Amino acid sequence: MKIALVDSGIGLLAAAAAVRRLRPDATLVLSGDPDGMPWGPRSPEDITARAVRCARAAAAERPDALIVACNTASVHALPALRAELEPRIPVIGTVPAVKPAAAAGGPLAIWATPATTGSPYQRRLIEDFASGAPTAEVPCHGLAAAVERADGTAVALAVKAAAALTPAGTRELVLGCTHYELVAARIREQLGTVTLRPVTLRGSAEAVAAQALRRIGAAPAPDAPSTGGLVTLAGGLPGTLPEAVLAYAEGRLLLPGSPAPSTAGG
Repeated sequence: MKIALVDSGIGLLAAAAAVRRLRPDATLVLSGDPDGMPWGPRSPEDITARAVRCARAAAAERPDALIVACNTASVHALPALRAELEPRIPVIGTVPAVKPAAAAGGPLAIWATPATTGSPYQRRLIEDFASGAPTAEVPCHGLAAAVERADGTAVALAVKAAAALTPAGTRELVLGCTHYELVAARIREQLGTVTLRPVTLRGSAEAVAAQALRRIGAAPAPDAPSTGGLVTLAGGLPGTLPEAVLAYAEGRLLLPGSPAPSTAGG
């Protein structure tokens, strides 16, 4: 089994690690665009062109499914990617977990990039899925870029600034950028100083990984042998994972010789 993932940078690590935990025997194809990241500030046309280029390179590896592990690319490029690859290769997009957060009762907040916060796309998500639950939109200035660089100081400052904008009554926090899932523990810790109550963080990685397996008719097998390989593409060419991935447990899990995946939540 082979699963491909597309993103401009290392935001795809969370979904890739989720797939690896569900199917340690699956080969992963990670197709990024380091020269073009971040995609967020780019025009929809440029984002689509770059995502399609990354997806074509990944498709050449003959994956069983392709995950668009980026909220921005899912918004702008998903129709083009599906037109190009399906039905030969199922394409799974990433959508912020607004619906389950609202179903839990809220109040909820959505942390997203400044370009996404307040956008028509995010407003539609809130209108369609928040079910009337009080919802705050919180722009996270510089957080994705800090995560990409594994700059701990910059991450801490960006998380602190976003936490200060989060209403004290928040019970559910939707992580509206895949990069944010890599620093979920830091976010949870910082939020505790603002909300003074437990906050549930809602990412998309686990749901996206499970959906990819469903689309190809594969069952989770977390106890399968850890025989899955790793293919890394950068700008459509063979590449290597950036050193920054070593700062994250999700990145280290993908490296050759890593310990067997744990199915315990963290």
